Amino acid sequence: LLDVVSQLAKQNLQVLVLGRKHMLKQNSRWRKDDMEKVQKQASFFFADNISEDDPFLLYATLHSGNHCKFITKDLMRDHKACLPDAKTQRLFFKWQQGHQLAIVSRHPGSKITFQHILIYDTVVQTTGDSWHIPYDDDLVERYSYEVPTKWLCLHRKT
Repeated sequence: LLDVVSQLAKQNLQVLVLGRKHMLKQNSRWRKDDMEKVQKQASFFFADNISEDDPFLLYATLHSGNHCKFITKDLMRDHKACLPDAKTQRLFFKWQQGHQLAIVSRHPGSKITFQHILIYDTVVQTTGDSWHIPYDDDLVERYSYEVPTKWLCLHRKT
């Protein structure tokens, strides 16, 4: 957490850390001195330990505007499943793809690499007699917010 917040703060980005109050207590995962450094570099909100923090994350991201990005390991499947219909679920998925950053590589003491957010929609696209179809290689596993990076381009012979 400290490495991510520090890197984003060095880029002069506004950072909000959402978590639970247990993160403020010294333990093997959350070192008190690290959490104090995080609080100096970012705004923060710590919910009660028994509360769900995902709704706070979604609200804060939506309220902050379309430019806002969020980082979490949560795939948000529970939230998508609660949506009333397939159209709304697809809309949430597209919003998630455009706003959720994923950490691609992280090595202690070096720069953290984030997955790029694509500026185009990864659905089948057509123009005239051409089709562009996104796909994954066999056995490639990816998170729900990650998108295929390969495209099959088809053109109708005339």
